[in-house]
Amino acid sequence: MPVIAFSQFGAADGQPVIYFHGTPGSPDEFEIFDLHGKQHHLTIICYDRSSIAPGLQGDAYYQCLADEIAKKAGDKSVDFIGFSIGAFIALQVCRAMNGKVRSLYLVSAAAPLDAGIFIDATAGKAVFRLAQNHPSAFLLLARLQGGLASIFPRLLSRMLFSSAVAEDRTLAADQGFRNAITRTLKTCFKRDSLGYARDIIAYVQPWNATLADISTDTYIWHGAEDNWSPVAMADYLESALPGYSKITILDGLSHYSCLYRTALAICQSIKALN
Repeated sequence: MPVIAFSQFGAADGQPVIYFHGTPGSPDEFEIFDLHGKQHHLTIICYDRSSIAPGLQGDAYYQCLADEIAKKAGDKSVDFIGFSIGAFIALQVCRAMNGKVRSLYLVSAAAPLDAGIFIDATAGKAVFRLAQNHPSAFLLLARLQGGLASIFPRLLSRMLFSSAVAEDRTLAADQGFRNAITRTLKTCFKRDSLGYARDIIAYVQPWNATLADISTDTYIWHGAEDNWSPVAMADYLESALPGYSKITILDGLSHYSCLYRTALAICQSIKALN
């Protein structure tokens, strides 16, 4: 089995929690959980999905992650947090783990595009359509984004957040957040653009039918003003997931601002399950 690079935050020997970063994204993204993890005795692990061979696709890719997580967790139960398109990966890995995931937290989650007319409401609709209809052209775009991340990461960051709304706009103006996102983008593309492209191309394919297989207790957190993953996606996931437990819609928040605002509450919720 291939070794997957990972980062670990929080307590050294706590309840294992697996964080699935966004796309574009990287393990740098979840440093905000470090202090909360220590306070609530949670060991928060994020696998660098770009370190998995790009030739590993589909169910084999999800099973590779599931096997690595099962090996890491041992006989302990495990909880998942999935952010943005990372929520899609979390859902698929959850399926591959055959009921071994105790709880699933979806933050600013991207729902299946084949479930409804979501794509026109997303800030990334042009990229998604390109990946759907012209994957070869999308791969060229991904390489261009990778080049920008390597040479001009702040420019790529400004381009990505040019459509920021609500509290995401406030975050984007914060120097600390800008530094964190720049570091995240550089890490995302440090090997190549193929890991990033794999997640996007998989996401835009039909996967709505897989939701019926996921019975894990699921908690949904979403910003009411999210324009990257419109709030209609959260409403749809609430209706489609058999294990749905609770949905929390936060007024005034968008995509990253929802993640930053809910990190503590999610850690408290996971701790309460112990």
